[in-house]
Formats: sequence, structure tokens, C-alpha cells
Amino acid sequence: MGRYSDNPAAVAGLVRGKEVHRDVYIDPEVFRLEMKHLFANSWVFVGHDSQTPNKGDYFTTQIGDQPVIMVRHTDNEIKVLYNRCPHKGTKIAIDRTGNTGKFFRCPYHAWSFKTDGCLLAIPLKKGYENTGFEQAEGAKGMRAVGAVKNYRGFVFARLADEGISFEAFFDGSLSSLDNMIDRSPAGRLEVAGPPLRYMHKCNWKMLVENQTDTCHPMVAHESSAGTAVKLWEELDMPEGTPLPPAMEIIAPFMSAYEFFEKMGIRTWPNGHGHTGVHHSIHSNYSAIPGYFEAMTEAYGEERAKEILGENRHNTVYFPNIMIKGPIQQLRVFIPLAADKTLVESYIYRLVDAPDELTARTAMYNRMINAPTSIVGHDDLEMYERAQEGLAADGLEWVNMQRLYEDDEDFDTERVENGTTEREMRNHFHAWVKFMTADMQPAQADEKEAAE
Repeated sequence: MGRYSDNPAAVAGLVRGKEVHRDVYIDPEVFRLEMKHLFANSWVFVGHDSQTPNKGDYFTTQIGDQPVIMVRHTDNEIKVLYNRCPHKGTKIAIDRTGNTGKFFRCPYHAWSFKTDGCLLAIPLKKGYENTGFEQAEGAKGMRAVGAVKNYRGFVFARLADEGISFEAFFDGSLSSLDNMIDRSPAGRLEVAGPPLRYMHKCNWKMLVENQTDTCHPMVAHESSAGTAVKLWEELDMPEGTPLPPAMEIIAPFMSAYEFFEKMGIRTWPNGHGHTGVHHSIHSNYSAIPGYFEAMTEAYGEERAKEILGENRHNTVYFPNIMIKGPIQQLRVFIPLAADKTLVESYIYRLVDAPDELTARTAMYNRMINAPTSIVGHDDLEMYERAQEGLAADGLEWVNMQRLYEDDEDFDTERVENGTTEREMRNHFHAWVKFMTADMQPAQADEKEAAE
């Protein structure tokens, strides 16, 4: 047993206001505890219900390190089950997506289960007569996760049987998700194809922090976005020439510090927050013909302007996803090891909106988030340098002090200067909360305390 296992005080001691200990990024034991506690006690994104439109459709993924299946049951509701047969532990589904029909069938011994996990049939069942099998865990079938919430198509789950409710966990932060969905004249989104997948040799929290780090774009992306802007300027186009779509996407990355300071950052309790309170790098995209008219017909002109006037940049939902409402994108940071993270970048189609919007979103995803992207490699290099650098002895603490205030209150909504590191501190405040929510001190520690 390591120094952090079953020791909530030691875990909490890794975070001290304006700095965090390097072990939160590099220690395998801390990572193991995150999988056991943090990802079990918080509400984690699973998928979108458009990925399983028909009864029997399923989608496999993971919550922390736990393999799960999202499936549409015969009652048309979405269920989330552990991807494990209760007999010998065999994974039930290995394909990413598919349709299982009315039941799942284990490929090892042919035990079968309804799509809500209930045991359906066992071959040669008489062999279990008078064995007390009905009292065994296996008789209960595939286990469902602790709780599931389908919020306007976005499916979240809490592994723990008991804990914070979905509404209490997200509260006002759901306004970002609402705005992204409301940008559809029909109020619905659909996943537009498979995600772009990109492996990173770094800790998952580095990627989460970077989503609200507004002091790096003009520095880290100078080689990519900066070069693109320079080449465009050298073309010496006539004044008033509109930017091509690709330049509309990449040029704002080179905005000055003042632009990012004035954009603002909002934080909510439980680790959620977003950049772009007043404006963002998405604010000045060209209008798509017919889109505002479709929105006006659906919502009325005043409400349409309200929806489209909201241009939040990155909204971080604790613990491990980010959404971009104005371009209907979601990135999920899947932890694989203390120094290994898989990033999946999804885009969504606005139902009943012009296809040009989806095309722009796809272009953004390819340019910024793909393994072959222009911008993403800048960030990747910084993450990997940080992962290597944190192993250097001498300095054990990571600084998050920018615009720090003594006795910060993370239990209320706040709007701050757009270059604050408050959302990073907010993230780690929630990290401690959900890491230690069900962590019990070891008996040895209790004995020492008593003595």
C-alpha cells in the first residue's frame, strides 16, 4: 500500500490553494486512486443517444478505467452496463458499435442477458439446481452502473451507487450544453461520424487545464497559427477581402493578451467553467445563408439572437470533457495511465440547420484536433515536455497562482479576468472533493491517531 492509498489527508495535501504537487500528474498510485474514487463519484460523459438510435444499438467506451456499454433497451431508454459477463468476466462486446438485437450473448459460455443486463438464459441450467445459484452475484446478470442521466441526448453516468445528484453536480453549468443544443432549430443534435482519435503521452489533467489556459495561444501556436497569419498578410489582398474559412478559424489563435483578458472566464461549483464570457475566438465567423432565418422561424427573432449571440469558447465539464457550443464540438480526455491519455474529438450536426455549419465544424476539428492537425501538435509538444519536466527533482510544486485570491470560494458562480487560472484551481478543488468522498482512512492510520 502506498502513501496515498486510503489516506484522504495525504490526497488532500497534494493541493494547496495556488499550487498542486507534481504527483497529481506523474504518480501511478494517484492515477489508480483517481480511477477508483474520482471517476466513480463524479458524473462522467458516456456518449450521445444518437449513437444508439435503434433498440439493441450499443456503443462501447470506458468511464475511468472501467469498460462500459451504452445500449438502447427495448423500452427505448438508454442503459449503461459494465462490459463484463458475470460468469467468467469475459467482455460481452468488443466492437465499438453494433446492434445486439433483443439480448446480449457472452461469446465464451453463451450466457445471455436482456439489454438492461438482466439474466435471460444459461445453457444446461439444470447444472445449477440446488447449488444456491439464485443467491449468487452471477444470477443478477450484467451489472448496471450506479446512475444514468440522459440530458437532452447527452448521456452521463455515475459509477457509484450513491452520491451527488446529476442536477447538483452540474447546476448552472448546463447552460453551455443548452446553448449548443439550442443552436439547432429543432433543439436536437446528432453525432456526425466517428471521432478523431489522438494519443497523448501525458497526464489527462494537463489537457483539461489547457482548455481554459488563455496565456498560451499566442506563444505556443506562433509556429502554426502565427505562420498562417503571416502568409496571409504577405498576400497583400485588397482591403476588405473576406478571410477564407480556414483563416477565420486559425487567425484568432494569435489574438493579443488583451483580447483574452477581456473575454472573461466563468467558473461554477464542482470543477466546471468556461472561457469566452463576453466574446471568443468563435465570435466573428461568417454568417451561413439561411441559418438565422431557420432559427428565427423556430424560436422567434429575439430568442434566436440571444442563442446565437452567446459565443462561449471552451466549456470544461469536470472531470474530463470540453465542449465548444458555437461549433458543436466535444472532446473527451480518456485516461489510460498517469502519462498516457487518449483524446476523442466529436462533432455534432445541428438538426434542421444548413449543412455548411457541419462542414465548418469538421474543418475546425481537422485543423485543430486531428493527429495530422496544424495546431494540435503545438499543445502536444508542451504536454509531453511538461510530463518529462515534472520528473525533474528539486521543484515539487506546480504553480497556478495567476490572479489568485486568498480564501477563494469555489461553491459559487464567478466571472473573472479571462487570463485567470481560477478554473484550474476550481478543477483541483473538485478533484480533492470527489477523490476523498468515499475514501476511508486505513485502520493503521486510525490506530496511530488514537494513540
